[in-house]
Amino acid sequence: MSEQLSITITQTTDYKFEVDFGALFTPIMADLPPPLGESAGPSPEHFLLAAVANCLSASLLFSLRKFKQNAEAIKTTVSGVVERNENRQLRVTHINACINLGKEAHQFENLAHILAQFENFCTVSQSVQAGIPLTIHVEDSTGTLLK
Repeated sequence: MSEQLSITITQTTDYKFEVDFGALFTPIMADLPPPLGESAGPSPEHFLLAAVANCLSASLLFSLRKFKQNAEAIKTTVSGVVERNENRQLRVTHINACINLGKEAHQFENLAHILAQFENFCTVSQSVQAGIPLTIHVEDSTGTLLK
């Protein structure tokens, strides 16, 4: 299956851009942080982290539902390291993701199998990992590290 996605980015003022997803979604404003922008909207780095977090969360939910498991409220926190490379250009050099299942581990059946496979369903994280190291942890509602 092949799918082609398309968005349009239009500069409004300075470093502010309207991100238009087409007729289905309301446009979003993007901006850079100072000193270039005014932080009037998420930066490109924020969008990258949001895409990783959303895709990982949805992939884990998909894996849980394959085994008819209720995840309650999955909560994912993603952070990224932005630093200068050897050419003094800013780059995202690492992404850390922590997914909280919302319930204790013993309340899930087949959890080991679910945790072993869910990352493979995440189009975004699998694509990003080709160029940016990505560390993924999964914990239960008590904070116990599961993966």
